[in-house]
Amino acid sequence: MSEYQLTAVGHIHSPYKQKFAIPRQPRLVPEAKAKLVFTADFNREEFVRGLDEFSHIWLLFRFHETADKGYSAMVRPPRLGGNERKGVFATRATFRPNAIGMSAVKLEGIEYKNGQLSLLLSGIDLLDGTPILDIKPYLPYSDAMHEASAGFADTRPETDMSVEFSEESLAFIAKQTDYPELKAFISNVLKQDPRPAYKKQRESTQSYGMTLYDFNIRWFVTGDHNTVTSIEKC
Repeated sequence: MSEYQLTAVGHIHSPYKQKFAIPRQPRLVPEAKAKLVFTADFNREEFVRGLDEFSHIWLLFRFHETADKGYSAMVRPPRLGGNERKGVFATRATFRPNAIGMSAVKLEGIEYKNGQLSLLLSGIDLLDGTPILDIKPYLPYSDAMHEASAGFADTRPETDMSVEFSEESLAFIAKQTDYPELKAFISNVLKQDPRPAYKKQRESTQSYGMTLYDFNIRWFVTGDHNTVTSIEKC
């Protein structure tokens, strides 16, 4: 088998500090802002000259947290509730032979500050620290195939989950100024229902926690309703 060496061109600084709660596809949570920081070898503006003419880009990346866990020929897609097996090449599962993923995200801008080149992104679905292997412009006339079918994932995943915030959590959001879209961000993450499939089948009230940006967020789920109980600085 041939082997190829890949070099990261940059790394993602993302609000998602853990795999739990990351949307399962890009652009499902548009408020998810991130920064792609280039490594020293690619930290030159020449590499991105002309990229600002494009509204969206493709990111090819490595599933760095699961790459050393190997791969499986058959996986259980969350979209099917974890109850049915599909071939790994028929899914976007993380446990892949080369642990390579791809995301189409919105390019919000290009920043060159204090000698560091970065891309400003939104609609991200990547874990903090993800190595980026390549960047390509998104071409609507070629990449958007409106006649395409998508098998078991043919429609945008939707849930009937509702979200409310306790007075304590709303007061915290009102006092912080770094993230003006924090409430909408948390709401849209929870509306995606990040729980494992087997948890969704339980009827009892369940409590959860996640880290977004540098905040610890606690909430509980009753039926199809999320209640955010507390938000604290990590």
